[in-house]
Amino acid sequence: MSEQTYPPVSPYLMVRGAAEAIAWYRKAFDAVETERYDHEGRVGHSTLRINGGAVMLSDEYPEYQDKVGTQSPAQLGGTTTTITLSVDDVDAWFDRATAAGASTLRAPQDEFYGRHAKLRDPFGHVWSLVGPAKG
Repeated sequence: MSEQTYPPVSPYLMVRGAAEAIAWYRKAFDAVETERYDHEGRVGHSTLRINGGAVMLSDEYPEYQDKVGTQSPAQLGGTTTTITLSVDDVDAWFDRATAAGASTLRAPQDEFYGRHAKLRDPFGHVWSLVGPAKG
């Protein structure tokens, strides 16, 4: 059993190609994998620490749909959520993620609540980057 502790709320992502996604999140978001359990040749569970928070993920297991209850964006043809990542410099995080292969949904811009950008990672998950306004 892991001694891992989790924040009170943590998103859990279902991913087609979880091992590749973990590598991508390391590159794009400077994620640190703190826990991993492989199962049946796939990632059964992984915990990533990103900017002080935790994101959990696993490969998709369509054969366990009745027990897992979630599908990957690849299975759905999209996603039903946006993950908000509060950062110190929206532009720097956005540039790193797009250089790693994220697609732009909304380029960084100042809003009434701060600076905001939105992108889709190569695995179909949508991320909002929110931080201090530039101007």
